[in-house]
Amino acid sequence: MRTTVFSTPLITPLLRLIAIALLKIIGWKAVGKELDHPRFVLIGAPHTSNWDFPLMLLVVLKLRLKVFWMGKHTLFPFPLGWFMKWLGGIPIDRNKSHNVVTDTVRQYNENEDLVVLVPPEGTRKKVAKWKTGFYHIAQNAKVPILMGYVDAGKKEAGIADYYYPSGNLEQDMEEILAFYANKKGLRAENS
Repeated sequence: MRTTVFSTPLITPLLRLIAIALLKIIGWKAVGKELDHPRFVLIGAPHTSNWDFPLMLLVVLKLRLKVFWMGKHTLFPFPLGWFMKWLGGIPIDRNKSHNVVTDTVRQYNENEDLVVLVPPEGTRKKVAKWKTGFYHIAQNAKVPILMGYVDAGKKEAGIADYYYPSGNLEQDMEEILAFYANKKGLRAENS
């Protein structure tokens, strides 16, 4: 996989120190521990604000994760597209029919260590139902789902537990959603 903000020699350690300091200054706590040989789908919810992204960058840097994240293609305009990709971005054009799940599963098959962050809501707005692409990626790639979260009520963000898909989408989604039921996004009205 390509070099990103999470894997650039000399720059990443410096950014990690800055991330730790900024989290302390803004009063947020990064929850979780450094993971060896990460290979999972990371979901991040609730996704309610544009500020989720910089907060996620700080937390991921502090926890020493190497993450790629999916975002709408309009976040990658010329001439800044290279910068967003260096931040770990994978542009997704939601207006076109394509094989994002299949392509991502192929990436897991080709890479020993891979973490792809997927916002399951698919938007910052309040949604009635989550998208299930993250689940199908994990199921087909035979990797667990790591539940990442923001909880503005506690001023903490981080990673919690692994969830291993059983193949029963409906039941598994109920259990995953139960974990997020008490988490408050930065914009509570969108949670």
